[in-house]
Amino acid sequence: MIQGSWRALVWIGLSELCALSLWFSASVIAPELIEIWNISPNSEAWLSASIPIGFVIGSLFSSYFGVADRFNPRKVFAISVFLGALLNGLLIFVHYAFLGILLRVLTGITLAGVYPIAVKILSQWFPKKRGFAIGILIAALTIGSSLPHFVIMFFSSLNWKVVIISTSVLALLSVIMVTSILEDAPIEANKSPFSLKLIKKVVMNKPVMLANYGYFGHMWELYAMWTWLPAFLTASFLAYSPDTPHWFIALSSFISIGIAGGIGCVIGGLISDKIGRANLTIISMVISAICSIAIGFTFGQYIWLTLIISMVWGMSVISDSAQFSAAVSEIAEVDYVGTALTFQMCIGFLFTIFSINLVPVIQRIVGWEWVFTLLAIGPILGIGFMVKYRRYEITNEKV
Repeated sequence: MIQGSWRALVWIGLSELCALSLWFSASVIAPELIEIWNISPNSEAWLSASIPIGFVIGSLFSSYFGVADRFNPRKVFAISVFLGALLNGLLIFVHYAFLGILLRVLTGITLAGVYPIAVKILSQWFPKKRGFAIGILIAALTIGSSLPHFVIMFFSSLNWKVVIISTSVLALLSVIMVTSILEDAPIEANKSPFSLKLIKKVVMNKPVMLANYGYFGHMWELYAMWTWLPAFLTASFLAYSPDTPHWFIALSSFISIGIAGGIGCVIGGLISDKIGRANLTIISMVISAICSIAIGFTFGQYIWLTLIISMVWGMSVISDSAQFSAAVSEIAEVDYVGTALTFQMCIGFLFTIFSINLVPVIQRIVGWEWVFTLLAIGPILGIGFMVKYRRYEITNEKV
């Protein structure tokens, strides 16, 4: 264990928590933005999909040029968050949908220098047994992504601009932590020269790609669930009791996505270091697939029943996320691990764009009762790939 690694984990986690508040900053105030920007019903999903689109573009650029392996990752992280905070803050001056969605896409591009880069930094501090450490990091990401739901509980009666300003301020705090407090890992950094061979090495590494395929199935479900679960809870709770207060719905969303998800990440990280990455991801995807199918049957029923299933889903849908990254960071060779992680996330978030946009289309056809069964496809396929990956994991343990 590298001296100071746990201290570094605390600051990386806090930085990630604050930075990722930018992800859903606009989604939680979507009704206000839809009205202000005069967004048509057919274009609403693009408001939520704009961040993943930008993230994919940024990840493609980063993996193509090997940014994570050529430059100091801490500096890349700080610059990316700073730009993201500025772009997010500019939303308060926007009055047109095209410009607003463009700013969200650009913000997504900057976040490509945050999430995978943070995993790369953490892998430097934790050369071995990093499942728990990355679990903590993804817990911070989960809570950070859901922070806007928490903020809006207190500022729902105020101007929507307060939510935007609050999330930008949190992101700037992240910059201060990364530049002033967090140190570089005390290891010799290998700055790989730019080469397309880095991506080729990733694609040709079979166990890495099996872990990637499992991750892609996981991502098909994850962000569509995070994006549309609050809308489902709103519709379900109001169908059961039209007098359900808005703050309670926002709190339920924050608990289901942020708190339950954060707990799931930590538990998943602890268990995976004992039973293996593959076994943990398989268990998590089985539970999340069941929840995605079952939760529709609670629509308009007892609020406590819907909330319990949504919390179990919130825990299981993200509890395996860190382990896909941990698996790749352990299997990929050190000279291209940053590129491998960025490539993994790039393609994974590409899948989220399709699932996020499909949910409202399918919902209008089959209703809230059945729409989330669409998301179960991802983890079901992911289970198959991780069963194959487990063979490589067992072989590596014996070596």
